[in-house]
Amino acid sequence: MQAFHNDPAIKEFYLARVRAHQAADEIIHGQYWVGGKGCAVGCSVHSSDHKAYERELGIPRFIARLEDGIFERLRSPDDMLWPGQFLLSISVGADLSMVWPQFAVLLLADEKYGVLRHVQQDKYRREKKAIERVVELYKQWVASGIRPAADAAADAADAAFAAAYAAYAAYAAAYAAAYAAYAAYAAYAADAAAYAAAYAAAERDQETTRWQAQTLLRLLTEAPIPATINL
Repeated sequence: MQAFHNDPAIKEFYLARVRAHQAADEIIHGQYWVGGKGCAVGCSVHSSDHKAYERELGIPRFIARLEDGIFERLRSPDDMLWPGQFLLSISVGADLSMVWPQFAVLLLADEKYGVLRHVQQDKYRREKKAIERVVELYKQWVASGIRPAADAAADAADAAFAAAYAAYAAYAAAYAAAYAAYAAYAAYAADAAAYAAAYAAAERDQETTRWQAQTLLRLLTEAPIPATINL
């Protein structure tokens, strides 16, 4: 999959769309797409379907979910700028397949903003060990370019709960519950752990949310553009 299906016109179309919604003050929190107004996702694809990013924009749905989650936690004026910044940061034809594992490593293990910083006390030894196991899986993925086998990721299933709990237990409880079924049955349980943590870790302050936003933008900007082979 190549971003914007390797077509500059697609990027221009969707970038113009979100900028028009921004100018008309139609980007809002709390709903996807109702009455010509919506969130970052809604104002991009005019629906609540994250899969539409793959069909229409050539952007993996998991990255669309990250855009969605970050938007809902950003505050003015950053939130209104976010949909345009997100699309603008992605190069036409870019391969975004490694953005998620790179982002997951950072949001879990970054020294200043990562989830691991919250589990340094002895009482969190179990949680710390579980999160470190998830980090190791993502580091293997980043280093090799190959997603770890399903059985290896399944060994980290309990980290979906541990990571969410460790990052502000009261707030994260809802996310731990929401992803419980996914963590138990998905082929790659580590994704559930990191995804839950992505929400929980940034709830406390805008500084962390802004860091997540800027980190995602940087990774999107740095995503490689495969060479085109003319036969």
